[in-house]
Amino acid sequence: MSGLFYFKPLSIMTVDSILKTVEKEAISTFSLLDGWFDEEQAVLDYRPQAEALNAHEILVQSMLTCRDLMEEVDKGSARALACAQENEGFDWNQYTLLPQDVLEARNRPYYRARMLEGTIVGDFFPADDVRVSLRTQLLKCLEHLDMLQNGEGVHYKISYTDYGIGDLDIYQHLYLLTFYGKEQLDQLRYNKKEYLSLKA
Repeated sequence: MSGLFYFKPLSIMTVDSILKTVEKEAISTFSLLDGWFDEEQAVLDYRPQAEALNAHEILVQSMLTCRDLMEEVDKGSARALACAQENEGFDWNQYTLLPQDVLEARNRPYYRARMLEGTIVGDFFPADDVRVSLRTQLLKCLEHLDMLQNGEGVHYKISYTDYGIGDLDIYQHLYLLTFYGKEQLDQLRYNKKEYLSLKA
């Protein structure tokens, strides 16, 4: 799974390249998640172990995680616009969307806890509702990028010190959303691969 946590850094960072990178990753990640709702029911119901999540529960947790992260972005974007200063002097060449310390942060227990919680309530989230919610989160992500298209997103940071991440600005926060979406995709693929191997 470690391969999913590497994003090739851009050689020259500009506001335009940041927006395009986050937009591309978000559309790709959410589109791949959306495709899982069309899987056959047997694949969605397959549970690798007694305490593991099946595909439906993984998708529920993707929705819950995206919703939680996006709530922070909703508040942060408005504040970024309100406190934005002139971008003159900001060194975009030193900017990175996913700093190395974030890549190495051991913050997974927070999301594992959320997933374990989801195993209790997963059945209360119909697949159609989960799918609509994830699509809504993608639209929100794109809307925030459009709102912050002049670099305003770097002017407000959201703290993740409790989970070992540190402070992330709005663009980094949205990139983090795709970061965890890819982790969920990895688990979904693992479930399906195991199901197909047993079926064969």
